[in-house]
Amino acid sequence: MTRFALTLEFDGGPFMGLQRQDHGPTVQQAVEEAVFAVTGEDVRMHSAGRTDSGVHALGMVSHVDIEKDIDPFRLSQAINAKLRPDPIAVVACSIKPDDWHARFSCTGRRYEYRIVNRRAPLTLERGRAWHVTRALDAEAMHEAAQHLVGLHNFTTFRSAHCQANDPVKTLDRLDVSREGDHVIVRAEARSFLHHQVRSMVGTLSLVGHGQWKPVQVAQALAAKDRAALGLNAPPEGLYFVEAIYPA
Repeated sequence: MTRFALTLEFDGGPFMGLQRQDHGPTVQQAVEEAVFAVTGEDVRMHSAGRTDSGVHALGMVSHVDIEKDIDPFRLSQAINAKLRPDPIAVVACSIKPDDWHARFSCTGRRYEYRIVNRRAPLTLERGRAWHVTRALDAEAMHEAAQHLVGLHNFTTFRSAHCQANDPVKTLDRLDVSREGDHVIVRAEARSFLHHQVRSMVGTLSLVGHGQWKPVQVAQALAAKDRAALGLNAPPEGLYFVEAIYPA
């Protein structure tokens, strides 16, 4: 039995999320079925993170255990052939030790949220960014974001359906910058709560519009109450960028 690490890129639009669901197509289901078509083996895919319906990935790391003797490059190419036309691609494939785990060995996760801040409608990025027509002050958003960096109880910024046992997390980075018409939010932590990034971005957008002052973000955090949340940003702007592992 060989453990293969797969780095996945996917457009989350057509899927109900990464993890298998009973009520619609998922990335996990598509990859597992592709592996079966290549190897004839029923496998279970484990991933560094979970993504909701409509959320994308540039570098989601997953693993599968396969008995067949196959080269990693040949495996990746064969899986990609079976995945078509689904918008999923294996962009890297390697062999890992048996005690390595895509989820439990991961020591950090990086997300990026993309906002297109212009009046003109989206064409190439429709479904792949949050279209905000009113002007956003990215500097004010970044100032407000620093209130969330560090060790905090993030109850305000977690989904009511979050299954995590503990709402206390350490947010290592939350940066907001403007790149032309794009406002980019970059977040990094060991792990995140369900909807945490989207909830933080939505609330920061209120600061960007001048509806909230930066200090109100700190007050919302301190409230430890979902009712204090300003806004939950839509899923289409969110990307899982990278899973981090020890060298």
